[in-house]
Amino acid sequence: MPQCADTVGVEEEFLLVDSASGRTSVRADAVLARLRDTGLTKFHAELAGTQVEAATGPCTDMAALGTALQQARDAIAAAAAEVGVAVLSRGTPVKASPHPVVTDGQRFRRVLDMYAGVVDTYEASGCHVHVGVPDRETAVVVLNRLRPWLPTLLAVSANSPDHGYASWRMVLQSRFPGSGVPPVVSGAADYDAHVARMVTCGTLVDHAQSFWLARLSPKLPTIEFRVADAAATVPDALLQAALSRALVQTAAVMETPPVRDDVCAAAVWTASRYGLGGPAVDPWRECRVPATALLDDLVKHVTPALEERGEFALVQDLIAQRNET
Repeated sequence: MPQCADTVGVEEEFLLVDSASGRTSVRADAVLARLRDTGLTKFHAELAGTQVEAATGPCTDMAALGTALQQARDAIAAAAAEVGVAVLSRGTPVKASPHPVVTDGQRFRRVLDMYAGVVDTYEASGCHVHVGVPDRETAVVVLNRLRPWLPTLLAVSANSPDHGYASWRMVLQSRFPGSGVPPVVSGAADYDAHVARMVTCGTLVDHAQSFWLARLSPKLPTIEFRVADAAATVPDALLQAALSRALVQTAAVMETPPVRDDVCAAAVWTASRYGLGGPAVDPWRECRVPATALLDDLVKHVTPALEERGEFALVQDLIAQRNET
């Protein structure tokens, strides 16, 4: 199997909130009008007018990625301040807007028409990591092998506490058809056929859409991790990026024992309920274990990939910082 590419990029979604009330504010257009794409980052609108997205270009090291992420956050904060709102990096709002969705654009209107009440108040924000892959056949093999680790990435990222859940965002996302851990597929053609069937069945708007927690990017030569809540800090985003890239590199050279779909679903739910602060579901032993034990297993699993890049100490430090918050 070809070696996976060195590149990693991150898309961060941010909420805009009224500085006085803390309620999300439909000011994305005004904020985006004050932002300019750079060589490091591009800025985008989202379905909700209360959100903006910053997408870094591909980076090969965590220092460059960290610089891009921090500069993007600084730029958005400055633009938001000019229009009288603040920026919140959280998986769900603390106080939601009653009418956040702006149906500007044909595709957004199709999404709203198809999913109706599931999206008309949807303001969930994520931290999406793109890891470069040499080709789609390699990407499918890797995707199959990283499935069991996705719930742990969710637990590490949990940043939308509400209604007793560590990640309420994941509960909201589970309302979309086909959400959760991606299915095992036999190759790129099988993957494309699966997506095409869901479009034909009327549960996806088009072939570029899917709700899996990791997928083949429809536009870029990457595997896209969509599992993580919006990162509270740049170090939290870097932790997701480093672990995701190490998982891809490991999966390219190491087989993973198969796991049951229903156990993976149980693991996702448990991660959303408890985060790192409680139990998790071991997808191979099919029982509850401490969530921190599975994080230790994940780090051990990808240690050779981290050490090869000189990132093992960095990841240990980032985990320590995460545990302190």
